[in-house]
Amino acid sequence: MSETIEITANTNAENLPGDTATLRQMILTLLEQIDDLNGQLYYLKRQLYGKRSEKLDPDQRLLFEQLYDQLHSEKQKQQQESSEDKRKKSRSQTNSNHKGRRPLPENLPREVIEIEPPSEDKSCDDCHSDKARIGQEVTEELEYRPASFYVKRYIRYKYACRHCENNVSIGQLRPRAIDKGIAGEGLLAHIITSKYADQMPLNRLEGIIKRHGVDINVSTMCDWVGACADLLEPLVNRMHEVILQSPVINTDDTGIPVKNKRRRGSTYRGYLWAYIDDKCNVVFEFTPTRSRAGPIGFFGDYGGYVQADAYSGYDEFFDKSDATEVGCNAHARRKFEHALDSSPVIAAEFMVHWGRLYEIEKRARQAGYSDEQLLRVRQDESLPILDEIKAALIKYKDQVLPKSPIGKAITYSLNQWDALVRYTEDARLSIDNNISERVLRMVVIGRKNYLFAGSETGAQRAAIIYSLVASCKLNGIDPFAYFNDVLKRVSTHPASKIDQLLPSNWKAPQ
Repeated sequence: MSETIEITANTNAENLPGDTATLRQMILTLLEQIDDLNGQLYYLKRQLYGKRSEKLDPDQRLLFEQLYDQLHSEKQKQQQESSEDKRKKSRSQTNSNHKGRRPLPENLPREVIEIEPPSEDKSCDDCHSDKARIGQEVTEELEYRPASFYVKRYIRYKYACRHCENNVSIGQLRPRAIDKGIAGEGLLAHIITSKYADQMPLNRLEGIIKRHGVDINVSTMCDWVGACADLLEPLVNRMHEVILQSPVINTDDTGIPVKNKRRRGSTYRGYLWAYIDDKCNVVFEFTPTRSRAGPIGFFGDYGGYVQADAYSGYDEFFDKSDATEVGCNAHARRKFEHALDSSPVIAAEFMVHWGRLYEIEKRARQAGYSDEQLLRVRQDESLPILDEIKAALIKYKDQVLPKSPIGKAITYSLNQWDALVRYTEDARLSIDNNISERVLRMVVIGRKNYLFAGSETGAQRAAIIYSLVASCKLNGIDPFAYFNDVLKRVSTHPASKIDQLLPSNWKAPQ
């Protein structure tokens, strides 16, 4: 029975055990710790100084170690031979006809400025008769006029009986998003879109508005955003119900700093969870912790496909429900990409295999395959590649240290294997969960600008508005146009027809 070996900085030669087996185990333990630390150091250095792209450099697409020298010599030869070709190509491109700049959109208003030649140039120099107009040349330039504020003045006329001096009648003011407030729906839509779609902090927006001669402070705008979130909350609650009817749900989460005086420190790390259905409805949900209670509470008794990363918080939900787990091949591939520095040959081999899988998906997407065609190509072409990947994972598993970056990548893929290959069973499933990461990106960019949510209530309201902004973006809708219309209608719209106001069903007013 092997005993646990503890190695500390105070270990010296006198304290070392005498038997060879124990010393060997200590060396292996140290090597694992060194590989683990080296992997963490490489990852942190890359986050600070390296590139974020996960595309595989052609120089790293190597399957066998003996190709290093051969590729290096061939590359030098190709560089020498192609240098002259590049110079020739650049000269030919300079002389060739280019497509020119893109035309300016036809829907933009045009300000026509007519330019006549000088009067002395309108007569012929030879016979001195007047010249006739024979045509015109049009030059267009794109100009910008700063966004403007204007005031809507509602004049409500009063009527009364002159004889009775009673029975006063007055024109009814239409329902407004903020009752007795000065903000119109267009201004509210602009503030919401600027913060949650364009990631602009309210204090920066305050300065921009002040340049137009209008003074609106941050606290006032915060109150307006809160009032709008309360108005729009029923739409997000309905989207929650709609998402649970979807056969497939994508989900992921990201952290967001939240201020709370009752907690230790100025801020604590809360979480925003994104849930996306097959109709591009998105719901964000805020939780103060990353516990499994978040996804369990959202999904309830959902029994469809759930595509997520390998976070252990989902395990209890999958164990207790009829839902089927779908893995993310982008996560699996990314772990091998992180191991390229320490194990370039092995990591590059796996990345090449995953690259072949993504090429199949790209081809199917560009060709517009039907569900039947997509499922067939996945079964015929993708499954054999996945079998190659699994065989390689088993082959290298015992050849690498478990705590090294490549060891962790192999362990992750083997533990998630059934979920990773599940996308080949149903054409409605995706090879990865990148749609969730794209949706979360606006939260990540936003928190870099506004730094934190002012309170848990503020984080919950942000989740409501983020849900609608993300849904608009996935459905190709202008968020400003959506909020400008919906804020005018939501308070009086029939509850039975609430689905008409969801971004996936919304139609711009004519």
